[in-house]
Amino acid sequence: MRRIITIFFLLILISCSSNTIYKTDGVSSRQVHKKFGTTEESNSEGVEEKGKIFYFVTSYYGSKFHGRYTSNGEIFDMYKFTCAHKTLPFGTVLRVTNEDNNKSVTVRVNDRGPFVSGRDLDLSYAAAKEIGLIAEGVKKLKVEILEQP
Repeated sequence: MRRIITIFFLLILISCSSNTIYKTDGVSSRQVHKKFGTTEESNSEGVEEKGKIFYFVTSYYGSKFHGRYTSNGEIFDMYKFTCAHKTLPFGTVLRVTNEDNNKSVTVRVNDRGPFVSGRDLDLSYAAAKEIGLIAEGVKKLKVEILEQP
């Protein structure tokens, strides 16, 4: 009986532990999202150049991932100005603008995501707070590529 109880608790412990930050169902990030978003002129694919402007459905992430590794190997700090995008190269610098209040923030891509259908960009908590995204949670924002690695 003691052995059964021990096995039961071990199974519970194993089922509660996880290393997965984003669930992708075994599909690569390039397969999940090939298009960056909507530009002012048209949809675009592939590597985008400096100065290009997009309108991304943007959300944010914070405490759940704070202190965990990002896709590029850094430790996520929700108080730094960083973001996650499915395909933009790590190190790409973006200016994200909330056109409702004209607040903008400069962020660096250091993670992959968001892997929620219909979303294009995840800002860190600090970046989202800076431009007033916290209350709404998800919003289409203007995004400009400032620098690429």
